[in-house]
Amino acid sequence: MEARLNLFTNPVAAKVIRHLNAAGKAIADSTLPAATQELVKIRASQINGCGFCTDMHTKDAAHAGETSVRLNLIAAWREATVFTDAERAALELTEQGTRIADAAGGVTDEAWADAAKHYDEDQLTSLVSMIAVINAYNRVNVMIQMPAGDYQPGQFG
Repeated sequence: MEARLNLFTNPVAAKVIRHLNAAGKAIADSTLPAATQELVKIRASQINGCGFCTDMHTKDAAHAGETSVRLNLIAAWREATVFTDAERAALELTEQGTRIADAAGGVTDEAWADAAKHYDEDQLTSLVSMIAVINAYNRVNVMIQMPAGDYQPGQFG
């Protein structure tokens, strides 16, 4: 399988990806816990059916020490006992923010209040931004049919 576009050789795509990467770097450097960042990226990627991003972020999370139990339960986080209350709030916000078109009111006040109980304003900003950025990556990769499975942790620096 080959992608419909080569994001690494097309100059417009390279410029767009550089900007997305810069936004991702700002979030990565924030005080939002790294484990939470990976959970958010994985859950949004699962919802959006982005194999490339799911492959990348599950491998990166495992490489960073995330357990296989937690990785295997992200899609069923509501029934899982392995996530903290803060992580559960982030996953709920991720789901509602990713499925924004499916929900007439967008993100509920309850989901926002729950996240705000666990994260300060800078962390909430990072969380909202992470949800937006990973959704952008997901949509690009799904549209161009980026193949999944060959990613190696750290391959993009």
